[in-house]
Amino acid sequence: MTGGGTEGARKRIRVFLVDDHEVVRRGVAALLETEEDMSVVGEAGTAEQALARIPVVVPDVAVLDVRLPGGSGVQVCREIRSDHPEIACLMLTSFADEDALYDAVMAGAAGYVLKQIHGADLVGAVRTVASGGSLLDSGSTGAMLERLRGAQAEPDPLAELTPQERQILDLIGEGMTNRQIGERLYLAEKTVKNYVSALLSKLDLKRRTQAAVLVAELRGRRY
Repeated sequence: MTGGGTEGARKRIRVFLVDDHEVVRRGVAALLETEEDMSVVGEAGTAEQALARIPVVVPDVAVLDVRLPGGSGVQVCREIRSDHPEIACLMLTSFADEDALYDAVMAGAAGYVLKQIHGADLVGAVRTVASGGSLLDSGSTGAMLERLRGAQAEPDPLAELTPQERQILDLIGEGMTNRQIGERLYLAEKTVKNYVSALLSKLDLKRRTQAAVLVAELRGRRY
């Protein structure tokens, strides 16, 4: 009976459940509590409740519904993983949503499974992420990886500009004239004009108004 003793001594996986449907939480809790190596240490029905309660109990795994009142499971995942990277987040959702999968992975989720998953598979998924593994729904993983590759391969439209040209482009976006830019950067107006001509050529633009529009589109990104 030595094996039984070893099993009983195994550290329990502490799980926190987040879903706005109480019936779903009860069902998942009942399923996990039948496992000798698992215990449900808390529940929440909203994003706000989850963010308040999870840091208090610090579970091993947080099972998060993607869609929640007052926020989303992805948002909860991002904030929890930022403050408590030791907590593994398993996203549980009714919809095979590529955007949600992408956002969840970017937020640090270790797994993403559909609610239609069999009970034994859900238990296995919890064990996998608790042990540091990664588990994603196989039907969506390929599309997500293609999207990631596409995002990485997307060229920087300003890659050919020098730092000085980028700075001048930014000031064009603020509506400054060549003279004003020159005064700001301590450059001759003619020198600024030459920089503007060069950057427009590199960006394949004909007018500075087009450059201003480009800056507006890129605003918020670091370049």
